[in-house]
Amino acid sequence: MQSGFPTLDLTRDALLFDVDGTLIDIAPTPEAVVVPTKLRLALHLLWDRSSGATALVSGRPLASLDSLFAPLRLPASGTHGAQVRAQPESDRLAFEAPLLPASLRAGFDHLGDQFEAVRIEDKHYSLAFHYRGHETLEAALIQELEKRMQNLPPGFELLKGKAILEIRAQGVNKGDAVRRLLRYPPFKGRRPVFFGDDHTDEDCLAVLPEFAGIGVAVGRDLKGADYRVTTPEEVRHWLAQLTGL
Repeated sequence: MQSGFPTLDLTRDALLFDVDGTLIDIAPTPEAVVVPTKLRLALHLLWDRSSGATALVSGRPLASLDSLFAPLRLPASGTHGAQVRAQPESDRLAFEAPLLPASLRAGFDHLGDQFEAVRIEDKHYSLAFHYRGHETLEAALIQELEKRMQNLPPGFELLKGKAILEIRAQGVNKGDAVRRLLRYPPFKGRRPVFFGDDHTDEDCLAVLPEFAGIGVAVGRDLKGADYRVTTPEEVRHWLAQLTGL
């Protein structure tokens, strides 16, 4: 794994970015993050100069991404691949996973009584359990979630990220989202270059060899990455230089 960034050809590459921990610094809660104005401008310029082949691939829902980066609206995948939007101007999704049934969500309604410090987020396609700042709860929280999941029908899994756990349907992941994006112009036929920071991003890195793609890990070694950089700030600085800001 090399340090630094790959050399890009914006006429032939597709740029795919995870968000939290990759483009922006992680905050105590998802709502507390800050998207610098210069980052929005750099992404807009990159989208324009790549003829639209720039996308966000995030665990956040699309509505959250659009709110964070407004007025910029990019092609994107949300909720770990459950939503894929290939064209930023369209409200029609290229792919949408089934919503979690209400009966499943109800099985976790009172988890907060047992773990008062854990914030439960209903993403509609998945249930997320945030415990940033309370990492000592991780083992007990995993044990309780796995116990409750025994009462679920087959087909669900527990996804582990940075101070977050998510229950989602099996077979929906960021890697498949990358495959789906690459079926559509202007991504089709381009070399994907993916940037991610968490083990949840390794699904994306795993599919890159299918397209002769390149992976960049941010802040930690990730399986399948070709390059590694240190922080989201370093990524933002590189984007500013790349776009001439």
